[in-house]
Formats: sequence, C-alpha cells, structure tokens
Amino acid sequence: MEPTRDISRLLEIMARLRTPEIGCAWDLAQDFHSLAPYAIEEACEVADAIAREDFVDLCDELGDLLLQVVFQARLAEERGLFDFGAVVQAINEKMIRRHPHVFGSPQARTPEAVEGVWAEIKAREKAEKAERRRAAGLPDQARSGLLADVPAVLPALARAVKLQDKASKVGFDWNDARLVLAKIREECDEVEEALARGDKAHVAEEIGDVLFAVANLARHLRADPDAALRATNQKFERRFGYIEQAIEKQGRKLGEVDLEAMDALWNEAKATE
Repeated sequence: MEPTRDISRLLEIMARLRTPEIGCAWDLAQDFHSLAPYAIEEACEVADAIAREDFVDLCDELGDLLLQVVFQARLAEERGLFDFGAVVQAINEKMIRRHPHVFGSPQARTPEAVEGVWAEIKAREKAEKAERRRAAGLPDQARSGLLADVPAVLPALARAVKLQDKASKVGFDWNDARLVLAKIREECDEVEEALARGDKAHVAEEIGDVLFAVANLARHLRADPDAALRATNQKFERRFGYIEQAIEKQGRKLGEVDLEAMDALWNEAKATE
C-alpha cells in the first residue's frame, strides 16, 4: 500500500490496521477511552512545534493529530455510530452556520461583532443538541449553566482562562489588570498563612488560587499562560544546562557544588542571554 496525499488512503490504512487477523494487535486492542490521552498529547505536541516555530515538525505533528481523528472515527464506524465522512460534514456545517457574515448576509465586520454572533449561534446549537439528545432517549448532560461547555479535560491553565473569559462576558471580572495583580499578592499572603499553620491541604488549595489568579492576569494582558510557562521552562533548561556544563569544566559533578555557587553560575547564564 503506497502513501498518497489523499485522505482516503489514510482511511484505508486505518481500516486495515483494525481488521481482525490481518491488522495490528495494538490498534485492535484500542477503544475510545484508551485513545483519548493520545489526542491530548498530540495536540500538545502541535502547540510545542508552533512555539518552537519548527514547521517541519509541525507538519508531522498535525499528521499525528489527524490520525487520532481518523482512529476515533473508525471505532465509531465499527459500532455503527458515525464515520469519518460524518465528522467532516458536521464541521463543514458548523463552520458555515457560525459564519453567516461570510457565507450569508453580512452582519458582523468587527472581531467584537463576530464574537457576539458566534455566542448567539452557539447558544442555539446547545439548545438544539439538548433537544436531539432527548429525542434519541439520551439523558440530559449533567452539567448546566454558563460554564458548562468548558471541557473538564482541558489542561488546567487553559481551562482556567476559558472559565474566566466566560464569566467576564457577563460582567464578573476586574476592569484593570493591576487589580488582578493585587489579587495575586493577596493569594500569596494566604499561602504564607497556610504555611505558618502547617496545613498542607490548605497550602495546596491556596497555591491553586495563586495559579488561577496568575492565569487571570495573563488573560487580562492577552498573554497565553501556557505558552509563557513553556517559554520559562525552556529558559530554565537552558540556564541549568549552562550550570551543568560549567561544573563539568571545573572537573566537578552536580551535587558537589553548593547552592551559592550554582546561583552564581545561574546569574552568569542569565547575563549571556
């Protein structure tokens, strides 16, 4: 079987992998639940390639992410639920429906107006989806309310921003980033108080509050907190690598050098950037 640029070939490959007796034992053993973590992992690797601006890697990672869609659609097809074509049709319909200002009568020409139209359409879609579930005899989804459609499986930082953004749309928000910064200081003080009491569970809770407030500050400043943290992780790796190399050149090993000496090397690394 030769690879091509045609999506149908990928569907054929997946069908072959999932065919009993002649397919792949690992692929045959998978189900919706076992594959879910891979979809999240592949999405993260796409984001990492973008952050590094490695567009050769991005092409590969997008392919890996597409494979997860094809794999899940194949599982659904085997159970008579839907197929890949239905997935494509559904997203085509959704994109046309959510962009009436492009594919219908122009009515939104600014980003703010587009967001308003988008919100109205999503609200209608949500109500229609609930009605379809009832008609099919499916239970109502347990979660309801303004924040109900923020996926629980999102990475914590990304979900924090989405929750805050949702609440902001109905006025539950500060109008000045400096007030958010003051909230961060307040939450840090509460961490210190919990530390003084020796209450480990409360310390963990307060640290969560600090992180939530920091994510909120990033949102106010239109900075992606996850991207910012990835950049800081890379910076830490780079500077710590400088420390390792410097210690090795001195003929010593990590663990043989005290914190003061390592901190001095850290400052050297920082000065070279």
